[in-house]
Amino acid sequence: MLIESTNIMRTIFMLLLLAAVAVVAYNYGAGRGFVFQLPATSSGVDDAGTDIRDRVAAGANTAVSRTEEAVAEAALTSKIKAKMALDDLVKAANIDVDTSRHIVTLTGDVASAEERRRAVRLAKETAGVTEVVDHLRIRK
Repeated sequence: MLIESTNIMRTIFMLLLLAAVAVVAYNYGAGRGFVFQLPATSSGVDDAGTDIRDRVAAGANTAVSRTEEAVAEAALTSKIKAKMALDDLVKAANIDVDTSRHIVTLTGDVASAEERRRAVRLAKETAGVTEVVDHLRIRK
């Protein structure tokens, strides 16, 4: 779980860093030097500058969208893991929870069919989950 959160935070940081580098590169290419000035704040931009500004803005919007999606997925995963950790029947440490586009995948080993049903039910009852993929195995 901690590794998963660290990877998500690393992805968010890299997307934000990429957006900042794109803005600085745009300003340098427009002859303003190495300053951090958003493209929309400039005046007298010609057609080529407008095209570059639009592409940079689209890239920044994509980065923001991906960041929001990654944060939402991490929050959903955390909610499910917390529900499992608080449950008396489910051993959360033995279950991995992965979330992608509101689809939750459960993997790992459980002690009984009842624990498996309970883990799946906890995930399905979590707001924002559209589907649960059950890859849990019952230990023998």
